[in-house]
Amino acid sequence: MGPTRAQFIQYAPAALAVVPLVAGPWSALAAAAAGAGAWAVNVSAPVLRSLIGCGFTATGCGIAANEVLAAGGNSLIALGLAVPAGAAALAHHRNINGHTPALVPATTGEGMAGGLTSQEQLITAWWKEFISGPTQTEGRVLIQAGATLEHFALEIDGDHVAFSGIITLPQGQQVKVRAADIASVYRVPVSQVDLGDPRDYAPNALPVTVHLKVPAEQLQLAAGTPTTPEELWAAYVGVPEGAMPGTTLTVTRYDGPLDWEGIATRDRRAIGTVNLQDLAGNLDLETIQIALAPGDKPSQMGIRVMREHALMHGTMLSSVVGELSMDSRGYVRAGTYVDGCPALLPLAQPGSGARHLYLVGGSRSGKSGLLEQILLSAHRSGIAVILASPQAGTIAGASLSAYLGDGLDEAMGALRLAYAMMLDREARYRSPAFPFTDPLVLVVIDEAHMLLSASSPYHLEAKAIVEQLTRRSLKRGIGVVLATQTPLAEDLGNSTVIRSQLLIGGGAVFLRCAKGQGSLVGANAVEGAEGIDLSMIPSQWPGQYAKVSNRDMSGLATEAAAAPEDGTFGLGYLLTPGSQAVQFRSLHLDVAPVSLAGGQPPAGIEDCDAWRERDTIAQTPMVDKRGKNLIGSLADLLAAAEGAPSSQETPHHNPGGLQVIAGSSRPGAPGVAAGAPDGQELIKPRILELLREQSFPMTAETIARKLGTSAKNIKPRLSELKKRDEVTNENGLWRAA
Repeated sequence: MGPTRAQFIQYAPAALAVVPLVAGPWSALAAAAAGAGAWAVNVSAPVLRSLIGCGFTATGCGIAANEVLAAGGNSLIALGLAVPAGAAALAHHRNINGHTPALVPATTGEGMAGGLTSQEQLITAWWKEFISGPTQTEGRVLIQAGATLEHFALEIDGDHVAFSGIITLPQGQQVKVRAADIASVYRVPVSQVDLGDPRDYAPNALPVTVHLKVPAEQLQLAAGTPTTPEELWAAYVGVPEGAMPGTTLTVTRYDGPLDWEGIATRDRRAIGTVNLQDLAGNLDLETIQIALAPGDKPSQMGIRVMREHALMHGTMLSSVVGELSMDSRGYVRAGTYVDGCPALLPLAQPGSGARHLYLVGGSRSGKSGLLEQILLSAHRSGIAVILASPQAGTIAGASLSAYLGDGLDEAMGALRLAYAMMLDREARYRSPAFPFTDPLVLVVIDEAHMLLSASSPYHLEAKAIVEQLTRRSLKRGIGVVLATQTPLAEDLGNSTVIRSQLLIGGGAVFLRCAKGQGSLVGANAVEGAEGIDLSMIPSQWPGQYAKVSNRDMSGLATEAAAAPEDGTFGLGYLLTPGSQAVQFRSLHLDVAPVSLAGGQPPAGIEDCDAWRERDTIAQTPMVDKRGKNLIGSLADLLAAAEGAPSSQETPHHNPGGLQVIAGSSRPGAPGVAAGAPDGQELIKPRILELLREQSFPMTAETIARKLGTSAKNIKPRLSELKKRDEVTNENGLWRAA
């Protein structure tokens, strides 16, 4: 076995220093042979220059020393001439330590000892020289003696060069070679050295892969200038501080950097909710340019980036008339998702009851158009509607409702009627699993903030009624559609109960809001819609301003009909329980919804006590002057509406002059004996509300303590409620029936 290339380069200068001493002028041939050999083994240019310089110096000194000896000169002078030759050899030895041969794919193929190519032999030689031994340059400390590289394999694929193997030590020893050590030896970034996890292998064996040369694309990503969607995703989105950490992107369609689709995947883990604002920031895009599409697998999510929005041209109402009626699952067509699939809203849950809907949208967002569409779907599905519209004349489809409260006072009356209908059905149907013989009812509340906000004259009463409706009405076949201009808590009377019950009981539609009022983060956070800012939905599509301004508007006879793509009416996000908010656009009202009603009268409400007394009930306040103690039963409500005590109750006198009738109150009624303690009027509705809110039974003493009164005031009321089958008693523990 001949010398290796590294050994030849290292020891050739020593030969050049010795040969001239004995060969005389013939040493020039030796120097030439050494130079030819160095060129043949393809050494680097700095090493070759060092070798040639060393050869000339050693040859000159050798010839001079030979002449001195031949002429009979002093041998000490000849020995002194050999010193520069040795110095040149030492300088060359130092030079090759600073210019080790480059690791490039070998072109000589086989031909080295042991069947290894020159590239493979050089890699293993470096491993022995710097890491494991036994080969070692004097003065250098090995990284870990004995850490040999077993099962060595070299892979060369185009621009990619890598080798792999297993770092092996004798039994009882532990591998201590680090990735940084290997990177320093082979002069590559630490990121190009892959070491196995020591916890998954024996202490004395650890696999390693070293990428000596990586493709230009990977180097570009490492340099911090990603360009393709996959690179952008890996650099900004999938990193720990990104919007979707731990995910990778697979592009399924690519038509440019602003028009592509893909699937984000997280290995064996759910992606969870995604902050859309953060994702847009990671990809340097506007929020409206990105659409998410949750899939069947929680570990995957569809991503769409759009230059021209897929919903720009909209879906015409007249083209989907057959999908406006409620299907067997209780859904109606509300619009189109960004992927082209129908966007469906639940109005009912067959076998269970109705569904709620929370609708948010500012001026010119398409909110009123969506409400008209819901009224049409309810009409075509046989669902009766109680419409409360504080702003008179704003709903064009108001004629499709069974009861219309148009204006602030009338809208409050509609809320009272809706609450009375719930009490009526609770009195007639004692079990939540009753068969539906009565029609479904939708209570549609437009501009709800005008009734619920603290500035409203009906704030306390409206808040109490809506809280009870959203909590208790679904099982009675009554759903609430509540529309406000912003998602702010004050629009709902600062009631967390109302919004949470709306979202749990159905879903939500979020349309464009005014700047600074549309954020769904912080106090206004909605699970499944994290990071969405509704004020970021533009009022016009990019480029449409110029299109509108270029229209010829001269002349009185000019007709400039707005095309659907001119505005973003109805563009927003649809959220259903347990899912991520998905971008959608409601149907474009190319025809008036009322014209599709077929001239049929609206669905009616069943004939019952609450409906027969609807006009009186609408005028009857249902709370006391403090806005508390909501009437809790139909009998009490009807008695209050008639202005007389309930036949089932004994009136109680309040020292403050407030007549208390079965949990209701009438100012100015004559007082009678048996007064209730101050502040304890309407005690039975409070008992019922407490028992319905709690999931566990309570003793009379516990109920009294929670209501701030004595047990002697509670026990008679419990007995009365039990006679009316509104509460039950088991071994002294009371619960709502």
